[in-house]
Amino acid sequence: MSVVLCIDFGLKRCGLAISDPNRIIASPLQTIASSTLENWLESEIPKRQIAEIVLGYPTRLDGSDSHVTENIRLLKAVLEAKFSTIPIHLFDERFSSKMASSAIAQMGHKKKKQDKGLIDQVAAAMILQEYLGQS
Repeated sequence: MSVVLCIDFGLKRCGLAISDPNRIIASPLQTIASSTLENWLESEIPKRQIAEIVLGYPTRLDGSDSHVTENIRLLKAVLEAKFSTIPIHLFDERFSSKMASSAIAQMGHKKKKQDKGLIDQVAAAMILQEYLGQS
């Protein structure tokens, strides 16, 4: 079976999470610089047998665009053109970073000392887990 990759895109870095082959469990994978995302995908899609990509889609509470929403739509278009055989889905990511930060704090990491890259990975895993639960 193949896996699903989730990207929590930010202007500086991307948190990545991946599903198990049965698409039941989402796990944090790594954090990469946003500028390297396309090259990373070219290399890792065949290696990891990625069959679907989920992009965290940030909106405000009222559903209007956040400061990053347009970037996500542009990224989706670029990825669809470059990886035309892989479905790319937008999925609501509201509060994912805050929930990730809280979850990390519950594991014993102080909020002030939390690694932003780890928060991005855990947020991506939370987005992906919710997606897997609905698909």
